[in-house]
Amino acid sequence: MAYNGGPMTEAMYYVLLALMHPNHGYQLMHAITEVSNGRLKMGPGTLYGVLSRMQKDGLISLSEDDGRRKTYQITSEGEHALRTEYSRLKSLIQDGNILEIGDENG
Repeated sequence: MAYNGGPMTEAMYYVLLALMHPNHGYQLMHAITEVSNGRLKMGPGTLYGVLSRMQKDGLISLSEDDGRRKTYQITSEGEHALRTEYSRLKSLIQDGNILEIGDENG
């Protein structure tokens, strides 16, 4: 199913974050773990499935393929989608502030 601009999966979000700098698959797995502060460890099966789908959707592209490994980069469409998702997530956090206000009122 093609990405339609709706909420992203966690895997898509972190792959796009990690591709703010071009990377190949093995480096990407480490970058995702690092950018998520170790919370998300993505295996090769999940990573390559997400990469294939995002490439078809135009969110990422190949920047280099030397026959041994492929280096991916985020496209302008992918960066726009990532920034839109980031804004959506920030709004969710702001809306959740009601929980902290509730805690302050006892």
